[in-house]
Amino acid sequence: MKKERKTETRREFLKVTLGTFMAGFLSSCDLSRFKNPKTMIKSPIRTNILRPPGAVPEEYFAQKCIRCGRCGEVCPYHCIKYFDVKNGGVFSGTPYIDVMEKPCYLCMKCVYVCPTGSLVPCAKEEVRMGVAVINRQVCVTWQQEKTGLMCKTCFNVCPFSGIAIKIDHDFRPYIVEENCTGCGICAYSCIADQYPENNGQKAIRIEPIKWKKIKEIKLEDIKKS
Repeated sequence: MKKERKTETRREFLKVTLGTFMAGFLSSCDLSRFKNPKTMIKSPIRTNILRPPGAVPEEYFAQKCIRCGRCGEVCPYHCIKYFDVKNGGVFSGTPYIDVMEKPCYLCMKCVYVCPTGSLVPCAKEEVRMGVAVINRQVCVTWQQEKTGLMCKTCFNVCPFSGIAIKIDHDFRPYIVEENCTGCGICAYSCIADQYPENNGQKAIRIEPIKWKKIKEIKLEDIKKS
């Protein structure tokens, strides 16, 4: 038991040490010694690669997050991963979700264990990880005259179907951007990649956006903390 406790303590120490180092990296490190410093400081967040729910704006995330790993440990779906130095630069050790590999199911456990406020508690419907975008040229329902198919998978799996995803008079899905959480369940579940002419391409992608629940977060407080 003592050996296990020592191992756990050592692991926590290393996480905090790494987090402290990386948190100060942006402001204290001379990036000129790197071959491509822009790559080191460019956010790795991009299409389908998103921050967990409740994340503060990306320009502050790397400085607030201490890379403790608690968000990933508490996630029951194991959808939270961490950037390494190669693909994350100064964002190394910070959490992300690849929605095409495993989307966020909005259990919201991660936001309550974050010790630094990098992930801020909020209601499921207030989550803004990103916004879903439908490629109508790939969607089998939007192309039903060609495919002969009428799919409602994205509508059926959406946690807020009828609110974030709606169906038009021709039974075609469309996104209500202001209500989309960006959880990625629709993109992950999309069956368009199974249609031969789509060459493995899904009809939905998730584009990252800045978290909009700013009314309870003063940016001045984020900068100071």
